[in-house]
Amino acid sequence: MFESLSDRLEGIFKKLKGRGFLSEDDVNAGLKEVRMALLEADVNFKVVKDFVEKVRVRAVGKEVIDSIAPGQQVVKIVNDELCALMGGHSSKINLAPNPPTVIMLVGLHGCGKTTTSAKLANNFKKDGRRPMLVAMDTGRPAAIDQLKVLGAQIDVPVYATKPGDDPVTIFPGALKAANLEGRDILILDTAGRLHIDDDLMGELDNIKKAAKPSEILLVADAMTGQDAVNIAKTFNDRLDLQGVVLTKMDGDARGGAALSIAHVTGKPIKFIGVGEKIDFLEPFHPDRMASRILGMGDVVTLVEKAQDTMNLEDALKMEGKLKNNRFTYEDLKDQIKQIKKMGSLESILGMIPGLGKQLKGVNIDEKAFVKVEAIINSMTVKERNNYVILNGSRKKRIAAGSGTAVADVNKIIKQHLTMKKMLKKFKRGKGMGMPQFKF
Repeated sequence: MFESLSDRLEGIFKKLKGRGFLSEDDVNAGLKEVRMALLEADVNFKVVKDFVEKVRVRAVGKEVIDSIAPGQQVVKIVNDELCALMGGHSSKINLAPNPPTVIMLVGLHGCGKTTTSAKLANNFKKDGRRPMLVAMDTGRPAAIDQLKVLGAQIDVPVYATKPGDDPVTIFPGALKAANLEGRDILILDTAGRLHIDDDLMGELDNIKKAAKPSEILLVADAMTGQDAVNIAKTFNDRLDLQGVVLTKMDGDARGGAALSIAHVTGKPIKFIGVGEKIDFLEPFHPDRMASRILGMGDVVTLVEKAQDTMNLEDALKMEGKLKNNRFTYEDLKDQIKQIKKMGSLESILGMIPGLGKQLKGVNIDEKAFVKVEAIINSMTVKERNNYVILNGSRKKRIAAGSGTAVADVNKIIKQHLTMKKMLKKFKRGKGMGMPQFKF
């Protein structure tokens, strides 16, 4: 995400940071390029104008002129203003004092409301809550079925009536069911509608009056850029939103919607969808996102993802195996599963400061993981735990069973041995370079 914008800003700031002194003309020339970069990223024109002026006022002031590294100081100012532009701080769901908390999701057709409903329920379940999904898209039977399938995947109940029922009349039954089952979160998956369709927008008004939701969240497709901003403004004017969920952020290289919505609507972005999997919904943190945009990584989110996918007991076991040089193919397979849960390899590497830039242009093949898993799965338990017995005939059998070549099996064995040697040297206190793994 934000790839094209990050590239442009990186080039601009590289020139500024290379100078020992910055004049007002230097700052203005740099900001002119920043303005163009933001406009090309499909950021709202008024938002760009306000942003650049705020940065300019601070950048030509005393804090930059008197700075030992004025270029770095300008980058810090841009980082601060980007953070402020996107809301300044993360915003959580407002939970009702008397459960259940009712959350109503609205948006256009195809923006990802149904999937987001399930992802949101999954997040609440991880936090120890007891959510229930409510199918209010009764005009489309497939939407009800889709929500039931997603609910079954995460073991969350779905309240649904028959197709064609009036969505406004569904809520009382859903509330009764939630109270009977002790559910403390009700997520209403409403039907998609155009923001210019007055009759359908009126239906949302009626659902709002009946359900009295604590939160009305707009689900918007980040890849639509300025359209997402205009849609958000219209929905907010009509329903008074409490926040926005931006989907498909992983496919948006520009980032115009994320940089404009909060400023235009005055409503925070609360979550972002970063992939298709059910657990790929992240709370939105403006400060971390600003850091990503400027190519400075996001270590905090990376650590949180690691903590979510591996518990302390497993981590300590793995630490013991690494210390004692007992890292087997079974352990390697488990580690691959953990990494895949965290998201795409490209997004994970992009969170590590500096590494994303170094790997720019490198083709990171996610299918390499599939090949490694297939090879390990074709090994016997004895072979996974003792690489020494992997002779020629065993390698042929493993290659045939995994649909790979013997050369692929040899490559995995070689990389595993390199890793074991590296761990052995670290244990002895000797420094050394990392092995060159091929993706």
